[in-house]
Amino acid sequence: MQTLRLYANDAGAIEQAARIIRSGGLVACPTETVYGLGANALDAVAVQKIFAAKERPLWDPLIVHVSSREMLELLTMQLPAQFENLFSTFMPGPLTLVVSKRATVPDVVTAGRNTVAVRFPAHPVAQRLIAASGLPIAAPSANRFQHVSPTTAEHVLADLDGRIEAVLDGGSCPVGVESTVLDLTVAVPRILRHGAIAAEQLKQVLGDVVVIDPVSRPQEGLQSPGMMSRHYAPQTKIVLSQGREAELVEVLHKLSQQKVGVLLPSGWNIRAAATFDWGRWGDWATLASRLYAGLRWLDDQMLDVMVAPLPPQEALGATIRERLLKASGREFLRGRMDFDRE
Repeated sequence: MQTLRLYANDAGAIEQAARIIRSGGLVACPTETVYGLGANALDAVAVQKIFAAKERPLWDPLIVHVSSREMLELLTMQLPAQFENLFSTFMPGPLTLVVSKRATVPDVVTAGRNTVAVRFPAHPVAQRLIAASGLPIAAPSANRFQHVSPTTAEHVLADLDGRIEAVLDGGSCPVGVESTVLDLTVAVPRILRHGAIAAEQLKQVLGDVVVIDPVSRPQEGLQSPGMMSRHYAPQTKIVLSQGREAELVEVLHKLSQQKVGVLLPSGWNIRAAATFDWGRWGDWATLASRLYAGLRWLDDQMLDVMVAPLPPQEALGATIRERLLKASGREFLRGRMDFDRE
């Protein structure tokens, strides 16, 4: 199969991509978070193609993307009371809600569960594609299963060229990490996956929110995408350091006999075989937007190992922290302080 590269600003590109979706094909498309691999969410055969292209197990459920409130209501049963405040505050945007599903949603989308994860993306290209298709679109990240998520069309093609019908190139994704997944099927809403909407923001709207730690959860029967203990991983081994320059220096010293690359905060005085300018430490929005691009770039540098400092458990820093822990398999080296207590 030849994968078409369609440019979103070209005349007719959105409609061509929409025809592929309507005919049961696969199109990768940018959202504000990462590129998603889309298919008609109401067509079980089309959705099966997503799992085949990604080599993704069928027990890992998908997120369904919509472009209107009316389309959302085609997929869901009675929406919970918290929905309205969340919708008015965060949608369109990088928030996914797990709610009860209608029978129109195929079981392959939800891994056989009676709930469905739904999202209203903010990216104009995604909105235009969904609207032009006239269909809700099931779309996990457009990469091979467990690999680093794609934030450019080039990243998509690196993983899926020849496996899908088209990629709709809309430039780089501005947020750069996946949506937050919030379960609304329980009395107290639960964050199933950290993402671009921080827990603190949700608590301001909802009050009480439970945060699920998925690191040690079983691999099968997942309630949401992104709950595997190892995910978002490059081929190169990742080692984590504490989030201070001196600790990173100590870790690099311990790895001095290896070819090492570093996700390097701007202004830190570090020497290594390869460094990716990650952005200013503490500017979590910038670091999140450059995380996957940095992991992919370092993975191409023929390294023995890559090292990243670990952000604190705050705001978007918590999301970056979770992604790095999963990508590394919690591989870290101690410096002068105990990593586990940080």
